[in-house]
Amino acid sequence: MDSSENFNITSIIIFLFNKWKPIIIITFLAAIVSIIISLVIEEEFKSSVVIYPASTSSVSKALLTDMSRAPKDILKFGEEEETEQLMQILHSDEIKAKIIAKYKLMQHYKIDPAGKYSKTQLLKEYDDKISFKKTQYQAIEITVFDTDNQIAANIANDITAILDSVYNKVQKERALMALEIIENQYHSEKIYIGQLEDSLSELRGLGVFDYENQAKIYTESHTKALESGNSRKAKLLQDKLDILAKYGSTYNSLSQLHKKEIEQLSLLKSKYQEAKVDAYQNLPHKYIVNPAQVSEKKSKPVRWLIVVFSTISAFIFAIFLMLILDNLQSVRKKLILDKQNTTKLA
Repeated sequence: MDSSENFNITSIIIFLFNKWKPIIIITFLAAIVSIIISLVIEEEFKSSVVIYPASTSSVSKALLTDMSRAPKDILKFGEEEETEQLMQILHSDEIKAKIIAKYKLMQHYKIDPAGKYSKTQLLKEYDDKISFKKTQYQAIEITVFDTDNQIAANIANDITAILDSVYNKVQKERALMALEIIENQYHSEKIYIGQLEDSLSELRGLGVFDYENQAKIYTESHTKALESGNSRKAKLLQDKLDILAKYGSTYNSLSQLHKKEIEQLSLLKSKYQEAKVDAYQNLPHKYIVNPAQVSEKKSKPVRWLIVVFSTISAFIFAIFLMLILDNLQSVRKKLILDKQNTTKLA
């Protein structure tokens, strides 16, 4: 077993020794080409922003609701759900469009706008140079590569600024619809209560304002007037009792309904105030842990790595190429010998 392994190693060494010239030439040429390519590739600078999502708790509920019943503290960091929401917003077409327009990326990336696939090429370049990823601590890292270190930092910081405006816009569309619904309900309730109060005022004008107490007092006074022989007073009290009998139940029903609707109006008013806060608030949806800084040192290309990787790859490729060519040559020789032997036998 050991002798076989030694034989194979010896064979490889002999093979490499015999083929060292083409292998070295190929490797050397690859090294030269990789050096030239690495020098031609434009240098790019890297800038990164690290943000944490804020809690998406309703601002109105957090600020207007009793703290003991408030669902979440708006000052808390968000959790996985909030991180996923921010990731979706960061990948939105609106943020891409704003950044592309502000920095004229079609021109900056040297893409021909008249080209057949210019937009596709632009979006691919954008995705290659601008990326978002979640960290293990549920934060989000926004990374931008650019040939201009100032632009790289500016784009990274602007994305975080635009993030809030896009997020608020998405929420505001829904919040304004909710505000319109609750506002209509609130004003309708106020009108209805006004109508109830008008009806109650009319009944009070007729002398009906506390059915049970009035009925008790009028009945007692009417009885005393009859007992004392004061017929005029008795008739006056009887007229009042007749009015109570006619309108008393209506007054009670309206009074109870009015009380119920006042409670409903109070609830609607609270919801209306909350809806207004939610519709017009513009609180940030993230905490900036590390804003982007202008990089002083290029991030890529790593020229030595390109050269080393290309040279090693070329060296391995050259060995395999020599092996293939050597095997092909052996097969060819064998075929020629077989053909010659066949001819002699014939």
